[in-house]
Amino acid sequence: MNPTDHHDDENTTTGTTPAVGPAGELATVHHLPAREDGGPAIEGEIVSEEEWALYTDQQAQRAWRYAEYRRQGAAVARYTRTAVTHDRTVAAAKFAGRHTAYVFGGAGIVAKRVWEAKTNSRYERLIRAAEARGDAEELKHWEERAELAKEKRHRRAMDWLDAPAQIAKTLLLSALVAIVVLFGIGCLLALSFKDVSMIGAPFGAVVDVVRWITIAISVAWGPLLLAAPWIGLAALHHIGRRAEATPGWLARADGGGMDASTLLTADGIIAALRHLGIPAMNKAIKEGWTPRFELNPTREGTAPFKGYRAIVDLPMGVAPTMVADRREVLAKNLNRNAVEVWASDYGREKGGKAGYLNLYVADSGVMDKPTPPYPLLHEGSTDVFAGVPIGITQRGDVVSIPIAGSNAVFGGQPGQGKSNAVRVMVLGVALDPLAEIRVHVFAMNGDFDAYEPRLSQYEKGATTEHVESALAHLEALYAEVGRREGRLAELGAKKLTRAISQQHEDMRPLLVAFSECHELFGHADYGKQAADLAVNIVKRGRKTGVSTVYDTQSSRADAIPSQLVENVGANGCFAVKTWRSNDGFLGDGSFAAGIRATELRFNVDRGTMVATGMTDELFEIVRTFFVEVDDDRGWDAAADVIARAMAQLKPGTPVAGARPAPALETARDLLEDVAEALGDDEKAKATDVVARLRQLAPNHRPYQGLNADKLASQLGELGVKVTKVGVLTVFTERVRKALADRAADA
Repeated sequence: MNPTDHHDDENTTTGTTPAVGPAGELATVHHLPAREDGGPAIEGEIVSEEEWALYTDQQAQRAWRYAEYRRQGAAVARYTRTAVTHDRTVAAAKFAGRHTAYVFGGAGIVAKRVWEAKTNSRYERLIRAAEARGDAEELKHWEERAELAKEKRHRRAMDWLDAPAQIAKTLLLSALVAIVVLFGIGCLLALSFKDVSMIGAPFGAVVDVVRWITIAISVAWGPLLLAAPWIGLAALHHIGRRAEATPGWLARADGGGMDASTLLTADGIIAALRHLGIPAMNKAIKEGWTPRFELNPTREGTAPFKGYRAIVDLPMGVAPTMVADRREVLAKNLNRNAVEVWASDYGREKGGKAGYLNLYVADSGVMDKPTPPYPLLHEGSTDVFAGVPIGITQRGDVVSIPIAGSNAVFGGQPGQGKSNAVRVMVLGVALDPLAEIRVHVFAMNGDFDAYEPRLSQYEKGATTEHVESALAHLEALYAEVGRREGRLAELGAKKLTRAISQQHEDMRPLLVAFSECHELFGHADYGKQAADLAVNIVKRGRKTGVSTVYDTQSSRADAIPSQLVENVGANGCFAVKTWRSNDGFLGDGSFAAGIRATELRFNVDRGTMVATGMTDELFEIVRTFFVEVDDDRGWDAAADVIARAMAQLKPGTPVAGARPAPALETARDLLEDVAEALGDDEKAKATDVVARLRQLAPNHRPYQGLNADKLASQLGELGVKVTKVGVLTVFTERVRKALADRAADA
């Protein structure tokens, strides 16, 4: 009960017997006024001084009421603030504000379109942009377009002056023609029915049609007038929503709410570019610059690997590489993962325009979808002159890597799919009945053990003996390139073709693979010589059908020669950490051009590479097919394919054991060989002696890595002093004396 809501007639006494307290009473007793009707009190309670004041003091009652007002007001404010700031309330308010803004934004867009259609503002803006870029040709083009548009508008305005007379003439002529036609139809009906009154039947029918149309319009006119404003608002809302014409503070908390499958529009790309944080682009946009699309966002790919490609120009002061540097932000603005958005310099592509950005945006989640099975796993054959399948693009298109007339390099961090890429490539070549294949693996793994029946030469291991054998193989390949060049000249052909290979067994296509090639090129004694030979083979062997492929996990110059990377036709780079590694596998300047394997996620994008030279595109994101292997069971899916390849070989194609590794001489007497190389000469230059030793023992690997300084050092250890007479010179007498002394000591 409110303490201020008492009535005096309800006051009661507490009785006649006081309670006993500390001073003789239990509490202070206030005697209430006696009831008018008298009688004893039937109810009572003990109250404090404050409570008593609320019953008897109006000032205390007023203070209590004001305190209650404040408390209740604070509660109302608190509850109101909680309700207003609640996430659902904010979301609902933003929803309402956003969709209202869509209507106004759509109206602004329509108004702008109408204004630009009726004036030259669009051309003036483009002219200013061309002036800012200093593009005289583009400026002249837009000025001509502006003059043409102005002339057309003038002609339309003049046509409106003549329109009333033309409309009147047209209506009069149409009416006369209609009357004649209807009269003719009436005459035909009158003749047919032999009733003159039928002449007016067509006119009556026209009157009935007009009457029913009038009735229909009168019935529909009212609802149409009522619905027209709402239809207009819906249209404006649709236009505004597609253009995302809404203030940023009304944006949805989920980053715009774009679903992964939402259509990517030109407006969406422009909005993403606008928020890249590139000062020069922000300035251009404020000054009225509007991007031009060489290619509007176009759907590409085959299900389930699809995306959008767009080619758009950039303002003065903004290079495509600057956009590529902000690719992570661009991907965020487009609601994609960074690996699903690729921006590159369109000017570096064949037929491309400088200053334009080539943008590909894959559907969200494309990179996580499984790669289709290897297409030749169960049937089919290949033609190395047309290329062999190696993987698919982000669009789901099968990529064929060129073999004849090309070479390849694969690189990347360990375990990301380099060896599998070579396995897939070699497996495709194995299905060509004409092709010969040789493989060197500079490690003791079994990546190519299942391929062995199809390989005419197969060596593995990271030993010096294997390096020596591979070097001898490179020398033989270089000699083979020279032989084939001469053979092609005899045949009057400029390059090897399939027809020539089918007719001449000594001219069949040849692929030689060097897996983990850093062990070869990084060898202290033979690495440089191997690198020089490999580069020369790549440069000269393109037209002769001799192809090579290399894979390595290191991009250092002593692991993969830079000239080799620059001269091969196809490059594939799996996930790497630095731009140096990126350019080491894809060529100098690749990172700056937006060709970046650094964006691939380690282990997540395993089996995915950035590839160049495999398609007409500047680069492709290729997901290699996977040839399944189960190490626990010792099972390799390639074995069945190799068995099928063996069954369809052309007779005479070299296979296992046809070309055993060359026997290398491991023990020779340097003094005796030098004496033999000198012959009857009194002396000879050390460089000439080295050349004679190589001719004397071409398969003795130590002689292949020998030079004048090394020869002088080794002969010095054997007691033969090599004197520098202008150049290092070996004297025959000293060599013979050393041989005689050694024989005497024996």
